Amino acid sequence: MLVSFCLSGLALGKDKDDDEEDAATTKPALPNFYLDMRTIYSTLPAGSLSIGFSAPPLLSRLANLSSLRTLTSPSSQSVSVDLPLTVDVNDRLSVYGGVSGATSQAGTDPWTTFSIYAFTVGFQADIYQQNGGMFPTITIQANATRSISDAPLATTAYNTILEADYALNADETRGLLAGAQYARVFVDTPLARVSPDIMGYVGGYYQWDNNWKLTGRFGMQSFGGAQLLNLTPFPAFTQPIVRFDLDRMDDDDNRLFGITAQIAWTPKPSYQLTLRTPLYAIKN
Repeated sequence: MLVSFCLSGLALGKDKDDDEEDAATTKPALPNFYLDMRTIYSTLPAGSLSIGFSAPPLLSRLANLSSLRTLTSPSSQSVSVDLPLTVDVNDRLSVYGGVSGATSQAGTDPWTTFSIYAFTVGFQADIYQQNGGMFPTITIQANATRSISDAPLATTAYNTILEADYALNADETRGLLAGAQYARVFVDTPLARVSPDIMGYVGGYYQWDNNWKLTGRFGMQSFGGAQLLNLTPFPAFTQPIVRFDLDRMDDDDNRLFGITAQIAWTPKPSYQLTLRTPLYAIKN
């Protein structure tokens, strides 16, 4: 009886090990790997720069100034495409890098030829996850964008966002947001200077059972202005900013499609509409 018990125990242990090996073989071996393509339409009033929740409109406008003697900036519109190659290393960390291209139209001029004007590298990481606790998830997102235009106002932009996400239920489908953003742009000439842009915001989100998710953010943006030679063609302002995101998620919280609408007063309204269409090579 003792021998039979030992043999049966070994058999059960072997079956358990086999089940664990089977589970290990079915577990995804690679992280999410995708091209997080974003198509952005932006409008800017005359004599203003807009950073908002992203820097491409600002860098695009600076890159398209034809010379240092261009001291006026008419109203403009642009269509840009961001192509960051993104890797979700795990559920806490994502890294990305890619290029941005744009075509723009200013005043009565025709649309410019579409061209690549910048490349970006960055990461997004959860410093702390709520996981049902009383303290919110803390996320940091940071990136560096370098213009690759041959225009005289080549720039490097650094953008950092720190956001707190407090989930109101166990499924994390309803919650509150609060965050701050700091953006700084450096120009490759001592004749031009762009002051920092600082923004604080609050918001919330709701995700329905059909996996559509709506997120809203409202905040204040304070921009110190930009100087060119001894003039200030882009004055400082402190104005509100509003952003809404509508995303289609899957059951594993991967984004399938997204649309973003943003209004930033600069001090006149600047509008931005973004279509987000990630192209997955690997999706877990």
